[in-house]
Amino acid sequence: MENQSKKDVMFERMKEKKREAKIIRRIVFAVFLILLIIAGTAGYKGYQYVYGALQPVDPEAADTITVEVPIGSSVDSIAALLEENGLVEDERIYRYYVKFNNEAEFQAGTYELSPSMTLAEITESLKTGTVYHEPVFTMTVPEGLQLEQIAAIVAEHTDYTAEEFMELATDEEFIDELIAQYPGLLSEEIKGEGIRYALEGYLFPITYSFYEEAPPLETIINDMVAQTALVLQDYTPALQELEKSPHWLLTFASLLEEEATSQSDRQTIASVFYNRLDNSMRLQTDPTVIYGMDEHQGRLTNADYQFDSPYNTYLIDGLPPGPIAAPGRASIEAVLDPANTDYLFFLADENGRNYFAETYEEHLENQAEHIGN
Repeated sequence: MENQSKKDVMFERMKEKKREAKIIRRIVFAVFLILLIIAGTAGYKGYQYVYGALQPVDPEAADTITVEVPIGSSVDSIAALLEENGLVEDERIYRYYVKFNNEAEFQAGTYELSPSMTLAEITESLKTGTVYHEPVFTMTVPEGLQLEQIAAIVAEHTDYTAEEFMELATDEEFIDELIAQYPGLLSEEIKGEGIRYALEGYLFPITYSFYEEAPPLETIINDMVAQTALVLQDYTPALQELEKSPHWLLTFASLLEEEATSQSDRQTIASVFYNRLDNSMRLQTDPTVIYGMDEHQGRLTNADYQFDSPYNTYLIDGLPPGPIAAPGRASIEAVLDPANTDYLFFLADENGRNYFAETYEEHLENQAEHIGN
C-alpha cells in the first residue's frame, strides 16, 4: 500500500509537471504571438510613417518659403534646414533619400521652396541652383465644380477660352495620353458608356500656382490631374481593402460634395447611401438629376425626376456612371469613413440644413415640418 501511495504521489507530481510545462508553453506562445503582433504593427506604422515623410508636406500649399543655403553646407545641415522650415516631414528620411539616390553637390544660394514640392523637386532645385520665384499667377478651383465651370475659371485667368479648354479636355487622344501617364488613377472606366466627360471629377479642387505667363493648356489640365493622383495615393490602402477603384471613389465622393453642407453631413449622408445600396434601394439624389439635365433652375418637378439620363439615380440602380463634380478631400474621406447610422432618407431645408430619417414615415414628417408643400 505504501509503495502504491508513493507511485500515486509520483504520478501526481508528473502530471503537475506536465500541466506546468503545458502552461509555460502556452504562455511562451502567447507572449511570442503578442510580440509578433507588436512587431507587425510597428512595422506597418513604420512603413506608413516613412511613406508619409516621402510625400510633400502640404500638397495643396500655394505659398513659398525663403531658404538660405550657406556655402559649404552638408547634407545633414541642409536636411535640418528643410525640416526646420516645414519643407520636409523628417530630416532623417530626407538624408536617407539623398543617400539612396546618390544625390550630392548641392548649390549654395537663396531658394523659394514650397511645402507642395516633392523631395525630388526640392533636391533637383538644390542641385541645379534653380531658385523658385513667386508664381506669375494663381488659380483657385473650389470644391464641387463641374468640368465646364472649371473651364470658365481657366478662361478668367488665362488667354484660353472655355471652349478651347473643353475641346482639349474632351479630346480622345489627349485623354488616352493621360490614361497612359496616370495608370494608377485613370482607366478605361472614364470612357465608359453614358459618361458625359471623361475628366469630370478628376481635376482636383485647390489653388494652383503657375510660374510662367502663358503655360500650355495641356500643362494646366495635366497639373490638375496630377494633383488628383497625388491626393488619392493617400487612400490607396483603403481602396484596396474595399476592392474599389479610384473611379468608384470619385463618383461616390462627388455625390457627397453636391449634397453636403458640412463634414458631419458628408459622413452621415455617406452612411445613408451605403445603407440604401445595402438594401437594394436607389440612391435618389437630386444633384444627379440636375447633372443629367445639363441645364436646370429652380426646384425639381415630378417630371424632372423622370428625366431619362444615365446619371438619374431615381431611375438607375447604384452609382451613376461617373463623377458629377470635383470632390475635395472631405468628401473623399467621408466615403471611406462614413458615420455609423441606420438612416435611409434625408432632405435639406432652404438654409441647407439636413434632416435624416430611418423610415419613410419619419422622412415624410421631416418633409412636412421643414419643407412644406
